[in-house]
Amino acid sequence: MQATAHLQVDNDRVIVTEWRFAPGAETGHHVHGHDYVVVPLTTGILRLVEPTGTRDVQLTAGVSYARQAGVAHNVINANDYPFSFIEIEVK
Repeated sequence: MQATAHLQVDNDRVIVTEWRFAPGAETGHHVHGHDYVVVPLTTGILRLVEPTGTRDVQLTAGVSYARQAGVAHNVINANDYPFSFIEIEVK
């Protein structure tokens, strides 16, 4: 099952997308082309399938984190409830 992306803003400086995941939904493998910030809207666990292996990360609603361009992974909702976050990409 695929996660759904809801584009909120796309201008000359940023792309803002709300990602929604049903239980078990995933983004599919992708590589980030921009630096980005994630703002979790839900508290829970996301499973990251990365080139070096798989790991579960605990996220807390409202506690943001940032990553640089080039991150490669598949993101999976490991919870038995829906999960969502806002992704802000810096152009």
